[in-house]
Amino acid sequence: MKEISKKVKIVALFIAVVIIVGMIVTFTIGLNFDLRYQETKKIQLYLEKEFELADIKQITDEILPNQAVILQKVEVFEDTVDILAKDITEEQKNNIISKVNEKYGIELSQDTIEIVNLPHTRGRDIIRPYLMPFAIATIIILIYMVVRYYKLGMIKILLETVVLLIVAQATLLSVMAITRIPIGRVTIPLVLAVYVLSLVGITTDFEKKLTEKKNEEEK
Repeated sequence: MKEISKKVKIVALFIAVVIIVGMIVTFTIGLNFDLRYQETKKIQLYLEKEFELADIKQITDEILPNQAVILQKVEVFEDTVDILAKDITEEQKNNIISKVNEKYGIELSQDTIEIVNLPHTRGRDIIRPYLMPFAIATIIILIYMVVRYYKLGMIKILLETVVLLIVAQATLLSVMAITRIPIGRVTIPLVLAVYVLSLVGITTDFEKKLTEKKNEEEK
């Protein structure tokens, strides 16, 4: 029992250190957002014909070297491409247009295509659509926990469940901050996975304790 208690203390200490370091990194350096959520610049090219993203990528790799670039086909007929990058100068824009014109035998005008500044997307804006579903699901789960494990103490069940869920998410966010995993499309699936695993873990623990309590009452 003492060995188990010692292991629990070590794990708790490790998690506490990770969360503290994660908070320091978050408040000093900030989180690492995926390019889609950073402040970026965009140009949109209407090619009026089918094209391959690989060809456009070859051009952007040449004009925008050592820079992450997102290419996306848009419009119903996919004859338009959005080019997003951290920075695009007027000269780079004009060079990209010239290369695309040369590649596809078209005449895009450099003067009519503008560089659009896209603002940084805040973390709260990314998670906002998921807050209400999370809140409703958590309330339902807490009610179930209280009803199912009331013999273990209602307040205790509520506190342990809420604390575990908060600590689990704080640990995930801290790990992402420390390791610089980008906040982006994989973030919500990771949050959901940690959320589910946390519930599975604490439910398993409660079931074990409930069984032990029932066995004691039957003796």
